[in-house]
Amino acid sequence: MNRKLSAALVLAVSMAAGCSQEAVEPPVAEPRVENGTITFPDPNTAPRLTTATIGAEPAAKVKLNGRVTWDEDRTVRVYSPFAGKVARILVQPGDSVRQGQALAVLGSAEFGQVQTEARRAETDVALAEKNLQRVKELEAAGVAPRKDLQVSEAEYERAKAELDRARGRMRMYGGGAKRFDQAYAVASPIAGVVVERNINPGQELRPDQMGPGSPPLFVVTNPARLWVLLDASENDLAAAAVGKTVTVSSPVYPNEQFIAKIKSVSDFLDPATRTLKVRATLDNGNRRLKAEMFVTGEIDGQRTTRMRVPAKAVFFQGGQHYLFTEEGPGRYKRQEVRVDDEIDGKVEIVGGVRIGERVVVDDVLMLQQTLQPRRVQK
Repeated sequence: MNRKLSAALVLAVSMAAGCSQEAVEPPVAEPRVENGTITFPDPNTAPRLTTATIGAEPAAKVKLNGRVTWDEDRTVRVYSPFAGKVARILVQPGDSVRQGQALAVLGSAEFGQVQTEARRAETDVALAEKNLQRVKELEAAGVAPRKDLQVSEAEYERAKAELDRARGRMRMYGGGAKRFDQAYAVASPIAGVVVERNINPGQELRPDQMGPGSPPLFVVTNPARLWVLLDASENDLAAAAVGKTVTVSSPVYPNEQFIAKIKSVSDFLDPATRTLKVRATLDNGNRRLKAEMFVTGEIDGQRTTRMRVPAKAVFFQGGQHYLFTEEGPGRYKRQEVRVDDEIDGKVEIVGGVRIGERVVVDDVLMLQQTLQPRRVQK
């Protein structure tokens, strides 16, 4: 029994020794660090890192806030050149009007004075013509001197010039010299739709109510075409170019989009808001959009050679931005890069890497920690 026990013990010790030898693994070679490059000697034992290829992408859409206004090229604010009292209002907001159609009638003594001047000019011409005819007859008979005829001719010409001036003024204000009623018709200079009325029957209109900054009597416009005024920052200038298309959306119509085209960009920034105005025109034939609505405009970004990488691929240290590029199996190099805006989880790279390079997307801090001890030792 002792021999058998001894043999068993020897066998057990031998098996334990063999197992312990199998459990010992050879040490993994440390990665080599040189000039910011990490090289794992055996790619099979290198950490599995996710990488992505750098490519040029179109810039993200530029979103601008703004509002809808009347197209000022097709809008007129109607004032009265004369003080007076509102006698009749002939149209209401929403009415379509023709060019020259009367909107309201004022009783105006000032306009009556214009009518009086036109009537007086007609009378002066008739009198000057009769006097000229009489002097011509007297001069032909040798009774009146030639000088009197010349004076009469000059008086007649002056009277005719004054009549032409008075009639021109009457035509400008839409009145006629044949009547003296002191009724001035406020007419629309353009065809369109009355969108605003700021007078009431019997209201007295004074000169101080018709100056700059005062509300107009009427606003007439063509609502089938509108302006979109957008607020843009300095960084949006490249995208907000004249001629570009703007996709306009309104919270009122969440599932609809309206197409506008940029017509002008202001030449100065608002010193308070640091924004500039971008003006676009919009077809509103269905008249769904209304003036002073708040809207959002989207402009396609410029095609660019700048690169975009996932934001988690970039890290910040020592006042600089860095990322790691894959130079080969198990070989990673730290690169200093210049970055721009971050949009939708991606950072725009301005410089430091090239299109086509592969960047490490995750575990970049682990690679940085691998570099750090080596840099400290130096």
